[in-house]
Amino acid sequence: MRRGVKRNEIRTGWYFVLPSLIVLTAVVAAPLVFALLMSFYHYTFVNPHFNFFAGLENYIHALENRYFWTSLWVTLKFVVLVVAIEFTIGFAVALALNRNIKFKRFYYTVLTIPLLMSPVSVGLIWKMFLHPDLGILNYFLSLLGVQPFNWLSDHKMAFWSVLMVDVWQQVSFMILLLLAGLSGLPREPYEAAKIDGAREVQQFFFITLPLMRPVISVALILRTIFAFRTYDLIYVLTRGGPGVSTEVLSYFIYRRTFMGLKPAEAAATSYILLIIIFALVILAFKYIYKSAEE
Repeated sequence: MRRGVKRNEIRTGWYFVLPSLIVLTAVVAAPLVFALLMSFYHYTFVNPHFNFFAGLENYIHALENRYFWTSLWVTLKFVVLVVAIEFTIGFAVALALNRNIKFKRFYYTVLTIPLLMSPVSVGLIWKMFLHPDLGILNYFLSLLGVQPFNWLSDHKMAFWSVLMVDVWQQVSFMILLLLAGLSGLPREPYEAAKIDGAREVQQFFFITLPLMRPVISVALILRTIFAFRTYDLIYVLTRGGPGVSTEVLSYFIYRRTFMGLKPAEAAATSYILLIIIFALVILAFKYIYKSAEE
């Protein structure tokens, strides 16, 4: 009797889950499989068929492309800098907001506004702000007697301008995630430390950081994955320029697909990027589990 009831419960559960699984398969799994197959064939827009098997030829061509390595370097530099800056600012602001201060709800509201905006709208707004002649940023600099900058057209400034815009939008994610971790920490270790005469700096290094290690690891992993996928801001602000100074791998893949008309090579490049992200995530999770065991 009990086995029959359990079977009915399992069957009912599958009935509820099945529509979601079908949608996920159609939206996520099917494009991934299609792109994987495409990467092993001579698939083009002129001949959109899997007639000629290419093996690893598309992957070899992708790795031999010097612009691939340039885009990979720009991507790695962008990811490391943007995650480091956002984590530093986010942790500092989260520590400040974790105290008993006034207008907390107002600060929370302000922090959620950038997260609610789409990257395309953020890019369009900042493209107007950073305009060399009509931008409000150069206008305020002119009031201080500073010469205007070509924020998005200068070879050296464009990368840092895009990075600044990304930090402006995404730092709120880091703040809210770290603030949630701080608010969930137990109070007993801090009370014991105060009794023993420990200073706030000592409490931070010997209590807060060890207890926050899992939250920090998850925040860094998530933000790293999102940073690798950055495409919208690059497309709206610079289109990878000037030259290829801001061309990340996601935009390189787009350019190889629709401008170079090589979708198979672009699919191979996308899977190379996927392998890189997977490797970083696996290493990060191994570090988390090792730290948890210690």
